[in-house]
Amino acid sequence: MSENMTTPGIAGWIQHSGPNAAAAKKFYADVIGWTIADIPMQDGSGYSGIMVGDGPIGGFSPMAEDSGAWTIYVTVEDVDSCTQKARDAGATIAAGPLDMPGIGRMATIIDPQGARIALITYESMQS
Repeated sequence: MSENMTTPGIAGWIQHSGPNAAAAKKFYADVIGWTIADIPMQDGSGYSGIMVGDGPIGGFSPMAEDSGAWTIYVTVEDVDSCTQKARDAGATIAAGPLDMPGIGRMATIIDPQGARIALITYESMQS
């Protein structure tokens, strides 16, 4: 994980979700030239990471969705507090907050204009 990813306010991760992960991975590898590599997860599963330089910048969700979308993960110091602030400001909470072992705590919100974004506090940031 790059030190930059844990800087609050930075968009430190991107994730693609859609109906056909294999087709999406091939598309982006062909169009952008991304290298897609399997990243082992703590639970023994794998995650298809987008590799740029020395490490991953994002990945492809292993769970199929009805339509394709990108989610940007913005680093925050406290996911729970930011999620509550978002709710109070009119956002819909789509998922979480929840803990992802080996990664951190995250939530996905839909802002009052309908845009989806995810909030994350990496494990290395938690005391």
